[in-house]
Amino acid sequence: STSPLSRNYTKMVINTELCALSEYRIYPGHGKLMIRRDGKPIWLGSSKAHSLTLQRKKAAKLVWTQAWRRLHKKGITETASKKRTRRTNKVQRAVVGISLDDIKKKASEKASVRSAARDAALKEVKARKAANKAKSGGKGAAPKGNTFQKVPKHMGGKGKRGGTQR
Repeated sequence: STSPLSRNYTKMVINTELCALSEYRIYPGHGKLMIRRDGKPIWLGSSKAHSLTLQRKKAAKLVWTQAWRRLHKKGITETASKKRTRRTNKVQRAVVGISLDDIKKKASEKASVRSAARDAALKEVKARKAANKAKSGGKGAAPKGNTFQKVPKHMGGKGKRGGTQR
């Protein structure tokens, strides 16, 4: 004969409800069933939950409810670890006017060398302009003085404020 300890016992399944506010389990014989004005039945696990529902409090704003915990990501760290996002790597490519080697060369050269090159280019442009001006003799273009006077715009003023004014 088999002893009573060696028998396989099946767990008893109890039909539980969920509290509409806190989402805690409500066991048989506990809680209240409230019928909303639209006819929907709502289970409330405690007088506290019932009172807060009547006051129309949002479950997500009450720290002890499951809705708040879900909203603030509490208690889910062990179930799913955070996904690592891969950063995109920058790839240098050649531009139409300049090759990749030239780009790298320009990036590696010192700022002083670059500024000296810029100054030289500016001097050359200025020299070219001066040469053009001397060649034309300065008679081609008339002085571009103020040919018209600027009229100030009327910007609304105090009249558009909405109040009654005398």
